[in-house]
Amino acid sequence: MLGVCLGAQLIAKALGARVYRSARKEIGWAPVYWRETAGRDPLLEGLSEAEMLFHWHGETFDLPSGVDWLAYSDACPHQAFRAGPHAYGFQFHLEVTPEMIAGRCGEDLNAADVRELPAPVDPYAHAARLAELAQLVFGRWADLIRRGGA
Repeated sequence: MLGVCLGAQLIAKALGARVYRSARKEIGWAPVYWRETAGRDPLLEGLSEAEMLFHWHGETFDLPSGVDWLAYSDACPHQAFRAGPHAYGFQFHLEVTPEMIAGRCGEDLNAADVRELPAPVDPYAHAARLAELAQLVFGRWADLIRRGGA
C-alpha cells in the first residue's frame, strides 16, 4: 500500500496515530530531508541530499509506533514512513505534473489557500527533478509489488 498526502494520514490513523491540523499549511515547493533510514529503504535507497518536492496539505500526523521514519521537512516533521515491508505513507506529492499543479492552483476550491501564499507557485520550478524522482520511486514500488514485497 502506498498512501500519498491524505493517504499517508489515513494509514497513520489506521495504525493508531493522531492526525491533526498543522501549525502551518505546506503548499508549493519545499525541501524534504531524508533520514538515515531512507538510505536503507527499498524505495528511497540512495537518496540522501534534500530534494525540492511538491506539497499541498494543512494537516499532519504523529508517527505510528513501530514504523520507520524516512523523511521530514521544516514545516512537517513526518513526511514519509514505512510500516512493515508493504505500507508506505508519503505526505509530499511525487505524482504531480506541472499541469496538475497549475490546475490545482487555479481551482476555485483552492483560491483561499493560493491567496495566502507569499508568492505564486511556479508549476515548472522543480518539475524535471520531481519527474526523475517519481520514475525512480514508483519504479521501485512496482518492482517491490512484482517481487511480492520482499
